[in-house]
Amino acid sequence: MQTLDLNAPFAALADPTRRAILSRLCQGEAGVMELAAPFKLSQPAISRHLKVLENAGLITRRVDRTRRPCKVVPEAVDELTSWLSNLRVAMEANYVRLDQLLAQGTKDENNETPRT
Repeated sequence: MQTLDLNAPFAALADPTRRAILSRLCQGEAGVMELAAPFKLSQPAISRHLKVLENAGLITRRVDRTRRPCKVVPEAVDELTSWLSNLRVAMEANYVRLDQLLAQGTKDENNETPRT
């Protein structure tokens, strides 16, 4: 599998409408009109959002007569999930080290002999 450039997917997901669209597509394939229904946006506006998601590699679109159904690209979502999981592991390790340092600092303060 080719490594996904994470800049485009994260930029695409910065918009709440695109996140909502992607969440809906995680439930299954849908056409533009279906995706536009919950929003107070025109069909062309939704199409522009879909184009951003498609350019980011998060969704694909196909032609089915007059419809253009969209679906999530699972591998792209998996790569984002993997990257975020690795970040979470690194952050948790940092928090463990910080907790150890804070505990050591408290222990050192409690063991100091008072100065007279």
